[in-house]
Formats: sequence, structure tokens, C-alpha cells
Amino acid sequence: MTLALPTPREEAWRWSDLSDLEALAVAPATMQAPDGDFHWISKGPRLLFVDGKLDEGRSRIDGIEIGSTGIASGHPLGKLATGTGWTLALHRDGASPPGGPIEIIHVATGGANHLPAHIILAEDAQASIVETYIGDGWANRLTVIEMGRSARLMRAIRIVQDSGFTSLRDEARLDAGASLVTTLLGAGHGSSRIDAAIILDGPGAFAEHGGALLARDDQRHDAAVVLRHARELGTSRQLWRAVADDKATASMAARVEVARDAQKTDAEQSLRGLMLKRTATINLKPELEIFADDVKCAHGATVGELDERGLFYMMSRGIPPERARALLTQAFIADAISRIGDEAARDAFQAEAEQWLEGRS
Repeated sequence: MTLALPTPREEAWRWSDLSDLEALAVAPATMQAPDGDFHWISKGPRLLFVDGKLDEGRSRIDGIEIGSTGIASGHPLGKLATGTGWTLALHRDGASPPGGPIEIIHVATGGANHLPAHIILAEDAQASIVETYIGDGWANRLTVIEMGRSARLMRAIRIVQDSGFTSLRDEARLDAGASLVTTLLGAGHGSSRIDAAIILDGPGAFAEHGGALLARDDQRHDAAVVLRHARELGTSRQLWRAVADDKATASMAARVEVARDAQKTDAEQSLRGLMLKRTATINLKPELEIFADDVKCAHGATVGELDERGLFYMMSRGIPPERARALLTQAFIADAISRIGDEAARDAFQAEAEQWLEGRS
């Protein structure tokens, strides 16, 4: 099987390394799906996908449809996610079933798996979704999101595969007053590519997309997000934190596009990187493309190292050096993880980040 994959010669993929994907695309599964408790965060609906296929016996599908999603994408990786997937469709004033957020766990057992998802929220509908990626292999996902007037969606995505590659492509369109908040944590040992194209297509829409990417050894995390303001009075936030250790690479490209009719836009980007060793690499690329003249847009990008004075102070108070470094790094990424609205999910993500920072993940 030959894949038509992008190369670093293309600007949008300049920091990506997809060289292992062709081999993973034809590789067989190399491990068995784990049995037992998956430490579910909530008591609400849950889906367990093993290599992109639903495990019905360990899922609770309430309100979610499994089958053809009817979606497609022209994105180089997103277009590979076809066939049977999952759909969440909520009617006007609808809400996801009680018991906590909808929780989805994706298990990869080697090779490659692809899965599409379609989220449709009608006017004033509300939903909360938590997704986790574990295992070994290439997990590739396409998620198309359609949000009606004043709909609300909160998503928390945790990438903690032991090895391999996770690629996520989101394509979202928001109507007037709709709100979409997506927070990601990359804290496993595999590499990742995170893509999103979000259009604020109604007055007063709000979108926030960001998170924390943690990389060590020779890992590569790559995020590329485009937020397009197509109508007036829209608000967007992109808040990313990256930590790179050893010879790892973390890259973040955040773009805001403001159309001519999108007056009164309020857009902000905050990209910050922390290198734990000077052999690591962090790439940051904030971009603004503005055609309206009455806007409030700002962006910032900084890369640095741990504060030596802070380390000295903590060690002088009896805190071991490794613990002091972990605490300072935890403080560096805290504002990104704190965006998660569900308390149980936020606690679980913070615990995962702390394990990575202390070298126990």
C-alpha cells in the first residue's frame, strides 16, 4: 500500500515527520487489547474502540449512533478516515445523557486504524466529550462538528499512547453564539499530528483550541490550527504550551483569519515553549491574517528554559532537584490544562501530566 502523504517541503507540514506511517499502514496488530477496567472517568455514555472498531460489550452507547457518518474530508490524513464511525446528534435544547461527559477510549494494538466521527448540535444543545488514546500503532481520526445557534460543546482529548502515532483532524463550523472549547494533552510516548480548521460562521461565536504537548526522547508533537472568523463579534483563543526534553521536537502553528465582514473580532494566541534540555527543539509559528479594520487581535510566542533562580529557591527549601523541576514545569502548563470544564476529567489529565513530568508515565 502506497500512501500519498505530505512532505516537509509543504509549508503546512514543514515540521512533521510522517515517514513511519506507510509501514504502520500495512503492519499487523502486535498486541492484544487489554482486559478489565479502563478507569473510566465518568458514569455517562462510553464507547470503547479497539483498532477503530466498537467493542459493544464494554460500551454504553446511550444516544450515540454507530454506522456510516456521511462525512468526508480533503485533508491528507483526514480523508483516510472512512467507513463505520460514530455520530452524536442532539436536537434543539438537547443535552448529552446524564452521568458525566460522553467518554471515548481508543485502543490501538499495532498497525493502523481510522475512524470518522460526526457531531451535530442543534440550537441551544449542549454536550461534553472526553477522549483518550492508548496502545501502540497509528490511530487516525476525522471529526466533523456542526453547531447550531447558541450550542455548547466542550471536548477534552488525552493522547497517551505507549508508542506509534496519533493523528487528529477536526473540521468545525459554528453558528451565531455557539461555543466550542477543545483542550488536548499529549503525554504518552508516541508522536502526534493535531490538525483543526474551525470556522466561526455566525455573529458572536466563540472557539477555543489549545492544550499542552509534552515530548521526550526522540518524540515529535506537531499542532496546526486554523481559526477563521467569517462573521462579526466572534471571539477565539488559542493557548498552547509545549515541553520538550532530550532530543524531542514540539511544534505549534496557530493561525487566525479574519474576513472583511468579521468586524469586532476578538482573537488571541498564546504559544509558549519550555526546553528541559538544549538538545530539544521547539518551533512556534503564530499567524494573523486580517481583512477587517475594527478588530482586537493579539499573538505572542516565547521559548525558554526553567528558571534557575526558582529551582535554587525550591532546592534550598529541601525539595529534591527532580521534584522541583517537575513542579515548575507543572506550573508552566497549568493554565492550558485548567481549561477543561469537567472536574473529574481535569483531575485525570493533571495526574497524567504529573506522571509524565516526574518520569513515571
